[in-house]
Amino acid sequence: MSETLGKTPVRSKKYNADMENTPLEPTSEIKKLWNVVHAGMRKEFGEAIFRSWLKPLTLRAYYHGTMEISVPTRFMRDWIQTHYADRISTMCTEENAEVKRVQIVVVQNAIIDDRVEHAEDRAAIANVDLKEAISEISSPLDQRFTFDSFIVGKPNALAHAAARRVCESASVPFNPLFLYGGVGLGKTHLMHAIAHTMAENFPEKVVMYLSAEKFMYQFVKALRANDTMTFKEQFRSVDVLMIDDIQFIAGKESTQEEFFHTFNALVDLNKQIIISADKAPSDLKGIDERLRSRLAWGLVADIHPSTYELRLGILQSKRERLGATVPDSVLEFLALKVTSNIRELEGALNRIVAHADVSKNEITLESTQEVLQDLLRAHDRRITIDEIQRKVAEHYNLRLTDMHSARRARQVARPRQVAMYLSKMLTARSLPEIGRKFGGRDHTTVMHAIRKVEELMGDDAQIAQDVDVVRRALTG
Repeated sequence: MSETLGKTPVRSKKYNADMENTPLEPTSEIKKLWNVVHAGMRKEFGEAIFRSWLKPLTLRAYYHGTMEISVPTRFMRDWIQTHYADRISTMCTEENAEVKRVQIVVVQNAIIDDRVEHAEDRAAIANVDLKEAISEISSPLDQRFTFDSFIVGKPNALAHAAARRVCESASVPFNPLFLYGGVGLGKTHLMHAIAHTMAENFPEKVVMYLSAEKFMYQFVKALRANDTMTFKEQFRSVDVLMIDDIQFIAGKESTQEEFFHTFNALVDLNKQIIISADKAPSDLKGIDERLRSRLAWGLVADIHPSTYELRLGILQSKRERLGATVPDSVLEFLALKVTSNIRELEGALNRIVAHADVSKNEITLESTQEVLQDLLRAHDRRITIDEIQRKVAEHYNLRLTDMHSARRARQVARPRQVAMYLSKMLTARSLPEIGRKFGGRDHTTVMHAIRKVEELMGDDAQIAQDVDVVRRALTG
């Protein structure tokens, strides 16, 4: 397939058999034929496809049975060639058997002809709607992941507010928006919610959402096909680029290099970029320093490990969506016991609701413990209060005896409260039993410690990180 870049083809008034490939000025008959075929494309392919892809097609030349049609970009040419060119050629041949083939060429900055009557149509052609093409590259969105179904609490309030701001602003409020947090805390939910709301608030914008893994796959595919230009045009034509789990490209130097240039190009064009990861930009290992620096340019919003109140709120919302009869005591039990991530928490509720539906029994605390015994054992396995105390003391560089002592200095009392909190979250021990393991303290003291740590985790990123680090060390 030939390609013309910004040049006007040589046009002669009559055909020379020795120069059969020299483009000739289309005759009035060919022009009339093209006008009929071009108008028929609207009915043949539909209004949306016609306006997005086919309206800019312009008859450029005709020679030796070949009708030469121009488009403004290489990406448009490739897309039309793959999806519509065969049918267009058939339509032309059906109108005039002398037309043997249609050749599509690229003419950058092509002048829009008289067919375009309104300014809005000219804008539609100048800014080709790539949504259909982008949808084939983008990852599918989960219809359940909306802002309405996202429960907001202190651990995720900043990330939620930032995501909302991006969706409500016609301009780019911060670039990029970088969301990070552990597995199952809601990053992907927020990313999908952003994409859904963008489509509602700004339907004219082209939004691409995909995982970093899929970004790498598309790049490698382009390299193998020796067609990186199309890859670049695709990713730099969007208004909003959303990449999930950017940590996946750690150590992938070529992919990072391409993403780096894509990032810069979109920022220069004032297009919105939204990234998610499991760690803050500065903590991402195997990521080039230049790229890490750019990821931290805009707003970095973290999602802390969930608090008891947030987990309970999520379960209450999930119960309402399921329309299930689940006692509050069961939800409270789950919120206390399943602390690893929100995904597992919702999965636990799904299990007990499904079991009750199949068995035709009511959901009780006893039946919940029976149905989830494997999950609860996994959370309680080999974790003792003694082990929790040792891990917390090591983390805060304290003596083990400080866990049992009567010292009330903040540098001792706060870690002791963290240990009490983790004891309740990670073991099946009651509040009085926990209190006895901490120097014979009353159960109300343990309850106060749990509430205090949950409150601090929502307000203090360092406390939230400390709790998460110790919990991972114990459960990993």
